[in-house]
Amino acid sequence: MPPKSRFTRLDAFTKTVEDARIRTTSGGIVTIASLLIVLYLVWGEWSDYRRIIVHPELIVDKGRGERMEIHMNISFPRIPCELLTLDVMDVSGEQQTGVKHGIQKVQLAPASEGGRPIDVRSLDLHADEPAAHLDPGYCGECYGPPAPASAVKPGCCQTCEEVREAYASVSWAFGKGEGVEQCKREHYSEKLEAQRDQGCRIEGGFRVNKVIGNFHIAPGRSFSNGMMHVHDLNNYMDPSQGSHTFTHTIHHLRFGPQLPDDLTKKMGGKNVEWTSHHLNPLDNTYQSTEDAAFNYMYFVKVVSTSYHPLGRKSRQGSIDQADLSDLISIGQHGFGQDGSLETHQYSVTSHKRSLKGGSDSQEGHKERLHAMGGIPGVFFSYDISPMKVINREERTKSFTGFLTGVAAVIGGTLTVAAAIDRAFYESATRMKKFHQR
Repeated sequence: MPPKSRFTRLDAFTKTVEDARIRTTSGGIVTIASLLIVLYLVWGEWSDYRRIIVHPELIVDKGRGERMEIHMNISFPRIPCELLTLDVMDVSGEQQTGVKHGIQKVQLAPASEGGRPIDVRSLDLHADEPAAHLDPGYCGECYGPPAPASAVKPGCCQTCEEVREAYASVSWAFGKGEGVEQCKREHYSEKLEAQRDQGCRIEGGFRVNKVIGNFHIAPGRSFSNGMMHVHDLNNYMDPSQGSHTFTHTIHHLRFGPQLPDDLTKKMGGKNVEWTSHHLNPLDNTYQSTEDAAFNYMYFVKVVSTSYHPLGRKSRQGSIDQADLSDLISIGQHGFGQDGSLETHQYSVTSHKRSLKGGSDSQEGHKERLHAMGGIPGVFFSYDISPMKVINREERTKSFTGFLTGVAAVIGGTLTVAAAIDRAFYESATRMKKFHQR
């Protein structure tokens, strides 16, 4: 026997002599079962360590001078595209009238013909070809108002569209362009007549300041008259142009980029799946009316929402995307190079009323009265919440936690297995002695 070390008396793990050990069949079965259980539980610990969850946080939004994108797809089956105008304005005083950049108007066949989209080449009501073949010295008359700043030839109105812009600049109603030589040359009135039973789908996106504001889709060219924002409703209200109404379907409306499908699955719970409807509650909304003088208003509360992937680095020292918003094309705003995503959720309440005034007695609310007047159309008034939601990817446990869990699994399983094996051995021993009596 080797000499004893000074540490021998400190040994807490005393050993038994090999000859004193007894191996049993039940012990072998318990050992195999415990090993299988250990492997299963360790695999569970590894899977739990590798699992990524999305942890939401609520903070005060400290962003300043930011901009956001609004994307929409709205169909109006009973109004032609020529009569629809998209305007945007906010509390900072910025106005965008007749928004066209990033917006596409798709003419739809009459509802009686299925409302299918018409070929884009047939949508151009103000064709530029007639102006291209004019005499180089030709200078079209603007019929009273000054020529618009966007005129092809300074001081002249070469097309019917330029005459319309000139009229809008001085707040004059235009109508069908009767007596306007440019409109007669381009057959504006005939083309307007051909479209009167058609519908229109407005789709695309535009960028606004991240402040309180509104955007609306209303009939006729818009212009400012003093402190008032008004629209030329002559063609819309003209009985000879058909029965136009603002029946509409909001196929899609969102503020900022859409969350990818794989991300929405991560953000969903076990019993409730997170879908885009949680972010865009106005999707697939349908409203119908037979009254031409009717107004729909949607009051939207926008909440900034960001997604930070696992391992995202700090943005300190990097260029803020808000400083480059004007350089980023529409549809690409909000996507970070590190995989992060800046978007918005919103909640909404709606209100509708007839511009003729009266009460809601037909709906059983005689006490509810509506004021007269206003502009027919669909209006979206949005407000910005001071709070921001951050969805941050995190692991359920650290690597140290994983090692601790593995050690606990192995130690706990072997301890329980030893107790079970001891119970089996003691029971077998007592039964054997009992039968020997």
